[in-house]
Amino acid sequence: QGEFTPVIDVAGFLTSGEEARIREQVVDLEKDTGIKLRVLAQNYPETPGLAIKDYWGVDADTVVFVADPNTGNILNFNVGENVDLLVPRNFWTRLASKFGNKFFWQEQGEASAMLNAVRDILTYSYDPTYVQVSVCVCVCVCVCV
Repeated sequence: QGEFTPVIDVAGFLTSGEEARIREQVVDLEKDTGIKLRVLAQNYPETPGLAIKDYWGVDADTVVFVADPNTGNILNFNVGENVDLLVPRNFWTRLASKFGNKFFWQEQGEASAMLNAVRDILTYSYDPTYVQVSVCVCVCVCVCV
């Protein structure tokens, strides 16, 4: 079993430096906010399975972030109810849609999808006023008779 780690990359998407950086950020996040972010990179069927929930002690303050390209959208989130109350309803969907879509991660790579998602989770966790803004263009047409 070894030493506890909040980041497990059985798929090999991250470099050792990227994994260490995410691990450090996740440990700081938990210490500062109480939010337990756990990151799992897998490539089904290479997966640790449900044992990961016990290993990580998943509870209402935990976000389990699973990166797996075999699920269509590479980014999947299992959000504890306490954390779910802290973020806008569409935060996780928007995050997955932006960085987890097949076009993004096939062009930018799995690691980029993961790093960008972790960055936005951290940013929002420390500053709840932060919202990734989507650009909407409204066209108004006036008809004069």
